[in-house]
Amino acid sequence: MNAKQKTIICKTAEYTKKTLAHDATGHDWLHVYRVWTNARQIGKSTKADMFTVELAALLHDIADWKFHNGDISVGVNKAKQWLQKLNVDPQTIAHVAQIVQEISFKGAKVKNKIDTIEGQVVQDADRLDALGAIGIARTFAYGGSKGRQIYNPRVKPVLHKAAKSYFKSAGPTINHFHEKLLLLKDLMHTKSGKHIARQRHQFMEDFLNRFNLEVEGCM
Repeated sequence: MNAKQKTIICKTAEYTKKTLAHDATGHDWLHVYRVWTNARQIGKSTKADMFTVELAALLHDIADWKFHNGDISVGVNKAKQWLQKLNVDPQTIAHVAQIVQEISFKGAKVKNKIDTIEGQVVQDADRLDALGAIGIARTFAYGGSKGRQIYNPRVKPVLHKAAKSYFKSAGPTINHFHEKLLLLKDLMHTKSGKHIARQRHQFMEDFLNRFNLEVEGCM
């Protein structure tokens, strides 16, 4: 990566940090920072273009659809506008925009559209932050921000077949583990991502086993 690209990365990191400084839903700057760090680590073992990877990691949640009525275009447009302001080349802008648009999980039975190694690296990095201890913490932070129940045995998880129904889902937070988080381990692309995901997945399984025992009054 050349000096100009490094400067663009630094400016983008500062822009994202400022934009997401006050988020309390688990989609804050520190989430982005972890994804950025994970993406750089995962990318080392691939032939991915790291300029694209780092920009996409930094901008992937710049305007998350979950906070814009399911409108995926908001984040894409904001990412494009920022990169155009920095005079990034059109090809890189288009690639970053595609990753920002396609990175999110959109339902258990909705086909993933990420088809470039750069997108796969960033998607793996993002999904790792939805797993393990940090994934558990973020899940309950988001559920609380949306006023969702922690647990309701009468409301069963749904494996959504379409993005539209997934976007409108408002079930208890614990259902999110079954509707998304426990599925991520088998959706990873890279060798590094798969290895880390297995460890974090097991931690969540252990948490859910303990949770179930406690809510049933067995411990």
